[in-house]
Amino acid sequence: MNRTKGDEEEYWNSSKFKAFTFDDEDDELSQLKESKRAVNSLRDFVDDDDDDDLERVSWSGEPVGSISWSIKETAGNSSSSHEGREQLKSRNSFSSYAQLPKPTSTYSLSSFFRGRTRPGSFQSLSDALSDTPAKNYAPELGRPKGEYRDYSNDWSPSDTVRRLRKGKVCSLERFRSLQDKLQLLEEAVSMHDGNVITAVLIFLKRTLSKEILFRELEVRQVALRHLIHFLKEIGDQKLLLDLFRFLDRTEELALSHYREHLNIQDPDKRKEFLKTCIGLPFSAEDSAHIQDHYTLLERQIIIEANDRHLESAGQTEIFRKHPRKASILNMPLVTTLFYSCFYHYTEAEGTFSSPVNLKKTFKIPDKQYVLTALAARAKLRAWNDVDALFTTKNWLGYTKKRAPIGFHRVVEILHKNNAPVQILQEYVNLVEDVDTKLNLATKFKCHDVVIDTCRDLKDRQQLLAYRSKVDKGSAEEEKIDALLSSSQIRWKN
Repeated sequence: MNRTKGDEEEYWNSSKFKAFTFDDEDDELSQLKESKRAVNSLRDFVDDDDDDDLERVSWSGEPVGSISWSIKETAGNSSSSHEGREQLKSRNSFSSYAQLPKPTSTYSLSSFFRGRTRPGSFQSLSDALSDTPAKNYAPELGRPKGEYRDYSNDWSPSDTVRRLRKGKVCSLERFRSLQDKLQLLEEAVSMHDGNVITAVLIFLKRTLSKEILFRELEVRQVALRHLIHFLKEIGDQKLLLDLFRFLDRTEELALSHYREHLNIQDPDKRKEFLKTCIGLPFSAEDSAHIQDHYTLLERQIIIEANDRHLESAGQTEIFRKHPRKASILNMPLVTTLFYSCFYHYTEAEGTFSSPVNLKKTFKIPDKQYVLTALAARAKLRAWNDVDALFTTKNWLGYTKKRAPIGFHRVVEILHKNNAPVQILQEYVNLVEDVDTKLNLATKFKCHDVVIDTCRDLKDRQQLLAYRSKVDKGSAEEEKIDALLSSSQIRWKN
């Protein structure tokens, strides 16, 4: 077992492991080789499929893909891109970075040392850092500077109004002083944009007291009209009444107070409210209207209670044959008159539900009364009442038919309600204008009227033309043939 000195030196020099020496073997090249061997030795444990890959070594002596190399490499690549963002990032708070989602770990042991990624394997740290878009960590560099001014609320009143006009969102809360708010309002008025003016007025309504708001709007009529219209649209009657009271507009104040009755559903409460409106400072015409409205509602309440009782009892023929379809409460005057002509036409004038009583109480014109009564009685096919409606007597006792609405309208209403031909012919004959009479008689097939009118006009050609419109072999055709063959008539053509 004795070895020579040469054998011992060969043993130590040929060993797989080298002993520690103070020679030149500890230079940087030696360390680089040792690092390479260490990385190659780990390949068998972490990845057996890439034994043929070549390893890369950086100029610093560290293996490409190591943790330290990846961090330094990422820092070096991103340093140049971060320099241009430093001023922009200083304007933003650190909270924008804190909101970024924490990515899940996708790194393997081999990726830390190998510095590369094979398809389907985990990413390396350097790849993950370099692939992350820069816009996730800092605002975009391409956005104009003006886009960031909204966050600092440094818009002037004119700029704010222009942005509102374009439909962009901007806060008005920065305008705190009265001078700034009034300047904002004046800028909005100068733009002549109703939507912008209304938006500013809503802001002033919320941030100013009523007294200050009314005082400033009193000298700004355009903005004042917009506010009045806005309050009417949203139904803020309380503030609207306060505004009219401040402006001493008594008539508009009264009308606004009167409109509140629309919100009252109970008939008795609405009647009492209308009673309080009678003494308000309306014009003469409006005062009469308020009085009539109160009286009409009072009558409707009485008629409704009585008719509901009669209908439930079932002893009145008109209510049995024609049950009511709706309540009469809060109906217009013309509807109430039609209702009375339909259900209470024959009642005495002294009753509240009498049509004649309604006509006299509310001073309904004759044309309106006749038109409404005709429609109601014709719907019931009460032809005797229709006839009596147009029959008048003179001081000698002679009767005559007269229609304030014109008999041509009477004929149209009767035909609409399916009146018999005999009744239609009677009223068509009462039409004074000959051409109108012929047109109506032809339209509604009143043959006798057409034949008699052509005979009176001695118009043979028109009578011959009408002969083709009647049924063959009918009594009308025989009548026309008899007239055409008569020698007693001297025809014009």
